[in-house]
Amino acid sequence: MKHTRIIGFTAAAALAVAVIGPVAAQSPSPAASVAAPAASAGAKDPGAAAGKKLIVNMKGPGGGNPFWAAVQAGAEAMGAAYGVDVTVMSPPEESDVQSQITQIEDAITQGVAGIALAPTDPEALAPAVDEAVAAGIAVVFIDTKGSNEGITFIGTDNEVGAALAGKYFCDNVAAGGKVAILQGIITQSTGKARDDGAKAAFAACGLNLVAEAPGEWDTAKAQTATEDILTGNPDLAGIFGSNDNMALGAVEAARAQNLLDQLTIVGFDANPNAAAAILAGDMEATVAQAPKNIGGFGVESLIKLINGETLDPVIDTGTVLVTKENAADYAAQ
Repeated sequence: MKHTRIIGFTAAAALAVAVIGPVAAQSPSPAASVAAPAASAGAKDPGAAAGKKLIVNMKGPGGGNPFWAAVQAGAEAMGAAYGVDVTVMSPPEESDVQSQITQIEDAITQGVAGIALAPTDPEALAPAVDEAVAAGIAVVFIDTKGSNEGITFIGTDNEVGAALAGKYFCDNVAAGGKVAILQGIITQSTGKARDDGAKAAFAACGLNLVAEAPGEWDTAKAQTATEDILTGNPDLAGIFGSNDNMALGAVEAARAQNLLDQLTIVGFDANPNAAAAILAGDMEATVAQAPKNIGGFGVESLIKLINGETLDPVIDTGTVLVTKENAADYAAQ
């Protein structure tokens, strides 16, 4: 039967990474930042950014993923607070690298003042980013680190977040139990860091990692991958989905094979549908980020750069473990 012991919120929050550097003074603690609005009430002075156009280019469309929808909402809220022109866009799919390259090249041609970019493929986007910097455009990376040197990254410490998920498995699955990982796009820093963090946690407590399969952040692909994993490992004890979409795909595959009760399934993002699945008992946990702050701080950081301010190399928005104990707070968002 599935383990049901829950890790307390306080213990999980204590493991989260704090926001660092001068920008950190504007951000609450990691636990609070997940629920906090990206922009405070009242108008802000845009300074030299007044009348300038800023682009937020996400990896995926907000309409298909609650995480990206929250990033978009945070970016638009911060743009409204400063009264600047913010356009949010994305490629049709997270795997459509060429479309994102074209979007960035078009933004450079249009003469935008700033670009907050979540690169689908950091190496492939690097030449376009260099071109933007050479054109005098302010650039920051959001959610996923790029490969270009000297550009601030704003987002989650994904390895630490995955370690929180891994610790949940260690505390709830017997040593030696078989576990699997559904990977995101492993060429992205986000996908690799979540994979690395989970694997390190599993190894540290003696869990047996029997399979890693690419799900590419997609529910249907993850469901198919999970079906294959379960066919080869019917005694599997747990699955870590590197995002909630993939964890929910694992839920459907396990349900179809009548194996849901024996599996501990943990995701990443704390999307409302995943939080609802936790409350229903289909998933056990997920890791909350602060997507509104990722989008909001991305816009605010561009404004700071345009105004001649200096940013820290990394602005970490923190992670929190979500279980049945606190899932209702995220299901309602």
